[in-house]
Formats: sequence, C-alpha cells, structure tokens
Amino acid sequence: MGALPAVYTLGFSPNRFTNTATAVRTSALSTSSVTLSPTAGLKSTFFGTGNVRHRLKQLPSSRLNTSHVCKCQLVQDFGPIASAGYAVLLLGGGVFAYSKSGSKGSLFGGLTGATLMYVAYYLMQASDTKELSDALAFGVSLLFAFVFGLRFAATRKVVPAGLLLVISISLTALTLSAYLQDKV
Repeated sequence: MGALPAVYTLGFSPNRFTNTATAVRTSALSTSSVTLSPTAGLKSTFFGTGNVRHRLKQLPSSRLNTSHVCKCQLVQDFGPIASAGYAVLLLGGGVFAYSKSGSKGSLFGGLTGATLMYVAYYLMQASDTKELSDALAFGVSLLFAFVFGLRFAATRKVVPAGLLLVISISLTALTLSAYLQDKV
C-alpha cells in the first residue's frame, strides 16, 4: 500500500510562529494548510513578507532550510494537452478559412500558430525545457488572444472570433500559471 498523504499546517499569530505536522490548527489571523503527497511528488512552499520574514529568521537554522511550495499538479498535467489541442484548433481554423474564403493570411497564421504550439508541446515532454516551452506557449496564446480580440472588436461576431478569444485567454492563463510554477 502507498504512503498516506500528510497534512502540514503553517500558523502565524502575533506572538509566535507555530509549525505542526500532526493536526490542522485554526488561527484567527492567517493559517495555510497544504496536503503533501510524497507519491504524487507535490511540494509546499510558503513565501512571507514583513513580520513573517523576521519570525522566520529567528528559527533555528535547521528549520530555515525547509522549502514550502504549493504546486498544482493539474496545471502541469493539463498544459501539454491544452497546447496540442490549441495547435490542432489553429491548424483546422486556418485550413477551414482558406478553403471557405481563400484567405491566405488565415492559412499562414493557422500554420504558423500550429507549428509553434506543436514545438511548445514537444518541448513540454522534457523537464529541462519545460520553462522554455511554457514561455513559448504563453507567447503564442497571448499573440492569438490579441489577434482574435481585434477581430472580435471589428466584427462583433461571437463565432469564430469571440469563441477563439475566450479559448486563447484561457490558454494564456493556463500557460502563465504553468510557467510561474516551473520558475518556483
């Protein structure tokens, strides 16, 4: 049987810094409870400012070397799938616009966007290029969010410009979140 998750609580009060691993403690000021699972590879990190940093400096050195990071595994797992799906959507949209209206600009934009998103998807498969791939996917999705935002503002048509704007903004938020998690 696998290891059970441990509940780890950080509690801050005006008088003391408490760090308990046995029970969840509620505090009137600020308590952060994070579930860690060694089998899932999740870590927990806490970043504090002001008085919290001062209290952390007063801790023994053995407790200062502990890293408390909270990462959402769902974002890490969903990023490559969303990038590949967005690449297929851009390619299909470009080919459809070209076949329907003969728009070479849409074909070029769809092919370019799909190629860049496929490269980002390919780079997401290796852990050492994860930050680069998240940054590339973020840049491409942000660029297409601007393009579809301009098209939606000009035409006021929900389909396809409005729908693709919402999808592009969603992917931009997802890739930004994945990039920031990879940086920590």
